Amino acid sequence: MTLESLPGDLYHMQELLDEREKEILGRVRGFLEAKIAPIANDCWGRAEFPFDLIPQYGELGIAGLAYDECPGDKPSSLLTGFLAMDMARVDPSMATFFGVHAGLAMGSIGRCGSPEQRERWLPAMGRMEKIGAFALTEPEGGSDVALGLRTTARRDGDHWVLNGAKRWIGNATFADHTVVWARDEADDQVKGFVVAKGAPGFTATRIENKIALRTVQNADILLEDCRVPESDRLAGANGFRDTAAILRQTRSGVAWQAVGVMLAAYEIARDYAVEREQFGRPIAKFQLVQDLLVRMLGNATASLGMVVRLAQLQDEGLYRDEHSALAKAYCTSRMREAVGWARELMAGNGIVLDYGIGRFVADAEALYSYEGTREINTLIVGRAATGLGAFV
Repeated sequence: MTLESLPGDLYHMQELLDEREKEILGRVRGFLEAKIAPIANDCWGRAEFPFDLIPQYGELGIAGLAYDECPGDKPSSLLTGFLAMDMARVDPSMATFFGVHAGLAMGSIGRCGSPEQRERWLPAMGRMEKIGAFALTEPEGGSDVALGLRTTARRDGDHWVLNGAKRWIGNATFADHTVVWARDEADDQVKGFVVAKGAPGFTATRIENKIALRTVQNADILLEDCRVPESDRLAGANGFRDTAAILRQTRSGVAWQAVGVMLAAYEIARDYAVEREQFGRPIAKFQLVQDLLVRMLGNATASLGMVVRLAQLQDEGLYRDEHSALAKAYCTSRMREAVGWARELMAGNGIVLDYGIGRFVADAEALYSYEGTREINTLIVGRAATGLGAFV
């Protein structure tokens, strides 16, 4: 099919997709532009989630493509990346919602669940009839979570008793299944548990007053003697290495999201520059304005090339931790520059929602930090480059 390239895809990277993948991307892009784009600023401004669109998201048939338990041909990593990029280009909040559900929550069940657990949970989640959340980060722990996880799990007969707190958990206020990571008191190993909505002892409270990803319903979670059946403990999650394997995969998705934000910033700034007049001419005719646009386009193009190669390495089985770590650190840093230049180009009009860019400037700050800070990802790459760890 003919799928028009995005204005910021200067080297037509999209053409690397096959025809089936282009058809899927085209359907998703059409949905995003028709249904999400018109309401994105309003939802962000009110910090409210468009729950009515979840069934339509499900009808796209993309949430479960990566899982054998769901219908459809398994997607390439390249298609998965372009989908994340397109979602973030329209609304980073909705890209985050989808990434938490289809990447982190479903990914945990898909990688660590038993065959019975995967059959029990993934099909409905793939149709987005049931929504997932992923609870790892804690109020007192972020980057040190591998060693500092404080949430505990204690075996009690056929159940586990969970105690602790989690913070910044996307989707958790309404999720049907929340994957909670806790340290087993018996062997000190991190294990995963799927906690059902409404479980006694599980309380999710929405975090208020955010300045980024305002549409995402992040929550503080409190676990007070929350009892989870042994049948809902992820059978294949027996240590933090299993958690890390999931984060390694989704970290690359954040790099793709960063590219989407850069493409959005470039498009908004370019259109503004062509239409906005000062000194009797469109500001796009001024050299310094064109310089800003080309810097933005350069950042987006370099980053898109990096994540495309990263996806190819994933599909070829040559993928390592440092590949996604470098992409996440690099692309989100270039994203921060690009949205800043777009805001600069638009002057005062860049700080209001009316012109579109303000939301991306704010949301970029969240993407820059989550799924591993720049500093932590730098140390992952540094360890691979030198053979020496420098984390502590």
